Amino acid sequence: LVLPDHKALSKQHPLKKAALPPQLIIPLQQQAGGVNTPLVEVGDTVLKGQKIADSKSPVGAPIHAPSSGKIVAIDERAIPHPSGLPAACITLATDGKDTWTDRAPIGNRYSELPAETLRQAIREGGIVGLGGAAFPTAIKLTPAHPIDTLIINAVECEPYITCDDVLTQHFAGEIIRGIDILLRLLGAPQCIIGIEDNKPDAITSLQHALKAKPDDRINLTVVPTRYPSGSEKQLIKLLTGREVPSGRLPANVGVVCQNVGTVYAIHQLVMLGNPLISRLVTVTGEGIRNPKNLEVLIGTPIHQLIEECGGYHESIGQLIMGGPMMGFTLENDQLPIVKASNCILVTSKIPEVKQEIPCIRCGACEEVCPAQLQPQQLLWYSRSGEHEKAKKHNLFDCIECGCCDYVCPSHIPLVQHYRYTKSEIKTREQEMAAAEIAKQRFENKKKREETLTQEKEERLAKKRLQLEKKTKEQHTDGGAKQDAIQAALARVKKKKAAKGIQKLSELASEP
Repeated sequence: LVLPDHKALSKQHPLKKAALPPQLIIPLQQQAGGVNTPLVEVGDTVLKGQKIADSKSPVGAPIHAPSSGKIVAIDERAIPHPSGLPAACITLATDGKDTWTDRAPIGNRYSELPAETLRQAIREGGIVGLGGAAFPTAIKLTPAHPIDTLIINAVECEPYITCDDVLTQHFAGEIIRGIDILLRLLGAPQCIIGIEDNKPDAITSLQHALKAKPDDRINLTVVPTRYPSGSEKQLIKLLTGREVPSGRLPANVGVVCQNVGTVYAIHQLVMLGNPLISRLVTVTGEGIRNPKNLEVLIGTPIHQLIEECGGYHESIGQLIMGGPMMGFTLENDQLPIVKASNCILVTSKIPEVKQEIPCIRCGACEEVCPAQLQPQQLLWYSRSGEHEKAKKHNLFDCIECGCCDYVCPSHIPLVQHYRYTKSEIKTREQEMAAAEIAKQRFENKKKREETLTQEKEERLAKKRLQLEKKTKEQHTDGGAKQDAIQAALARVKKKKAAKGIQKLSELASEP
């Protein structure tokens, strides 16, 4: 699709560092994967960059204090999430000093270190994918297959969002160094930077950076402005011609794809020792007085960013985290910025809710689907609860880009149906997995009990045999002793009798 981009709104003002807020609300779960556990308690004083939460899960990424201050609460708070449900958060009252903890940057030594050392450093730095998925980067950099191509995603195809564009304009040199770090870590011979042709300033910055530090392994490729060309699998196909099979990962075709913001975060960690505690956020929309890009500490309340952009216009509609196509609405502006927050969008009016009518089978949704799915068929299976059929028709290949919604003349909220069905399938699979685990535990317990019972019976049987043998031996020994005693008594009696006879004889022979 070719969409109105509205990107000029937030590029009218220069990049600015957001002010330090009095409080930071830091959700414990900011990445796909394991749940983090607090490493601090209420009342603790922490320094900027100090690790305050971590997970034992192999798919995890720790959380670090975005500034120095005091932990004032660890409780459930509202967080920016499509579910609207609260989650565990650490609340940090900043002290205004912004004092760093001790840092140990790797620096230029990265070229001498083993890949596993770099991966562990990236894991400990809490770095996740900053393109929206927030998947732990260290896991993505541990592919199960040889990698021959690293793709850097600087496309940023969704309307309104410009944080990656502005980041690339200002930090192209750091991004090129970050690419070198990743190439050494992956052992890949080449890198392709993909960027849309509607970002001339960012393209120029990258060209200058590559000219200042030539690297034959890195190729800059400008692609047409189309939505959703920034989606991972679509970008891989666009840049390499390789198609990632359904249910497989880019690594299966020899590719690793990283967002340009993630690459910059890796540079900051390796060269400066800075964990992921801030990011660029686009604050934009017709409902904002002075849209701009801000460098924001993780945990900063959204209302503070709105204030730094001049506040709301008189007429506002929706408050959205993300873009108009893949973002989700927020209930209020008291929620915090998280690692995955790339944009705060404020519309000037609430979109008209158009009446949904039955599908007319026009096929427009299928024509625009970037994943080459059959949206109409998936809709039928989703509505009828035929989950297995939906899975067989590759429901989970849907990237929820919203293209089908955008072109549907019947105004059917297709993506909502797909999201609900995915959630239902995942919940069902989790329940089935939990039931299988419970079943396995029960069977194992039963087997252990049967084994213990059998071992006990064997021990008792052995004891009985030993007792019977002992009793028999005692009986045999007792009889022999009695015979010996009786024989001895008989000898004594015989001897006494003999003596008595002898004495009588002697008495009889006396005169």
